[in-house]
Amino acid sequence: MLGITHLRHISLFTPVLQEQADFYEKIWGLDKLQEDENNVYFRGAGSENHILHLQRGEKRGLHHIAFGVVDKHAVDSAAEKLKELGIPVIQEPGYLDEAGAGYGLRFLDPEGRCIELSCWVEIHTKDWSKKNVDPIKLNHVVMNTKDIDMITDFYTKVLGFKVTDWSEHQMVFLRCNKNHHSLAFNQDEHASVNHIAYEVESVDEVMRGIANVRKADVEPMWGPGRHGPGNNIFCYFRDPAGYVMEYTCYLTTVEDDDKWQALVWKRVPHLMDQWGIAGPPPPGARASMKGDPDEGWATKLVKKD
Repeated sequence: MLGITHLRHISLFTPVLQEQADFYEKIWGLDKLQEDENNVYFRGAGSENHILHLQRGEKRGLHHIAFGVVDKHAVDSAAEKLKELGIPVIQEPGYLDEAGAGYGLRFLDPEGRCIELSCWVEIHTKDWSKKNVDPIKLNHVVMNTKDIDMITDFYTKVLGFKVTDWSEHQMVFLRCNKNHHSLAFNQDEHASVNHIAYEVESVDEVMRGIANVRKADVEPMWGPGRHGPGNNIFCYFRDPAGYVMEYTCYLTTVEDDDKWQALVWKRVPHLMDQWGIAGPPPPGARASMKGDPDEGWATKLVKKD
């Protein structure tokens, strides 16, 4: 149990850095925080230093997912526990060389995903450029997995997440705080990025976001609608690199952790979209959410016996 408090940011490789960066700044509603030739960092309207990092790469893939912990002691303690369990720590506890700095570590999960745990990251208290759509923070990220039971065991028994709900035996929703889920896994043929959800304040902002993206000649892939698991409003799009992203709001919160009972939701149209407008995801959306097979860039850093 590593004391994870919240989801911070996601870092992605992209072969179309400038085009993708322009999309998130000029259309999606994020603010560019910092950039150089190979990296662009974006903040949301919330206090988190950055919620999206794009890094130039030859192909798409996950660089890392970052989660917050309370303090330096939590980071150092996590490193000891991970090593005791034989989990590869690829960046020892120390000060981080990324926007917002902070103190943290990075390790690999069983499918080669790089996970960051950090504290003392710089936060924002002002200077948000108000727009008609202001994504506040990352609400959740969904990853594809080859083995949903194995990865669920790892994230619950090692990292301390809790299972909130299942979508049959196809998806598992995991929480690290009161949010219904900050992380979810979808059973598939390979490990990859499924989609990334950005939280906005209201359904009005979701609808204005749809209008903004449509003006840029990008049509929604799926939505608007309202999910069964999580009860959140959604609309999904594909960005210039082909990643799937979502505007969402009103996700269920788990107020009484001890009394919450995980449900197994059936994968039927009226539970995938309670409004009955969007229905189940169309084939094109499912294909995009499948993502590119990703063994993890950092697996090569782990010495083989």
